[in-house]
Amino acid sequence: MIFQLKEILLIPLANFAGFFLLILGVIWLIYGVYEAKRRGSVKNRKVEDWDFDVTKFLKGLTYLGILVGILCILSGVGGLMYNIPPSAAFQSGEVSIFTSAALIILGILTFLKPMNDLPIASIVGLLAASAIVAILVIVLPSQVYEVLDIFVDAKIFFIVLFFIIFAIVALTAKFYIGGLMKISKVISWPPIAFIVAGFCFIQGFLVLVIGVSIGYLF
Repeated sequence: MIFQLKEILLIPLANFAGFFLLILGVIWLIYGVYEAKRRGSVKNRKVEDWDFDVTKFLKGLTYLGILVGILCILSGVGGLMYNIPPSAAFQSGEVSIFTSAALIILGILTFLKPMNDLPIASIVGLLAASAIVAILVIVLPSQVYEVLDIFVDAKIFFIVLFFIIFAIVALTAKFYIGGLMKISKVISWPPIAFIVAGFCFIQGFLVLVIGVSIGYLF
């Protein structure tokens, strides 16, 4: 299983580390422009939650940011674990610790960024409830269904169970997610988004075209 994860996921993602930096640059540039527009100013720090129109494109970008964040983390981890250079042009032919660390850190920030725009607690509750109910439906033996049918229809039981799990997990997540929300609001400030975008474009260009890392220039 570990070998399959290495061959199918970690190594291929690590080989595209340079391209992931450019993708991060595009995403954070759009984040910066969008945040500046909805705040009315690049420097304005305050914005009312959900007091803006969210287009389908930006909704898609938000979910894409979560996916890209996860892939960047895996790319950075894969490079460090298996000593994989971030691009074919990379001169040393070995892993760039600076690039891999940047991908992991920025991947985490990119994953956290949508928390300022999405009801994350509800999403976590929905995913958890769906996963638990689906697993129970698959693994429970037929005898359990026979016992359930004596008292209540099995479908009704699982629907009720779904909403109970959803409510418990969503409320718990909302309670513990406050700290992450604060981080999300900080990195949603447009100047920070533009700085991150600029770094990603420069580092991505150096890695893919020049074959060096910013970390080697200083």
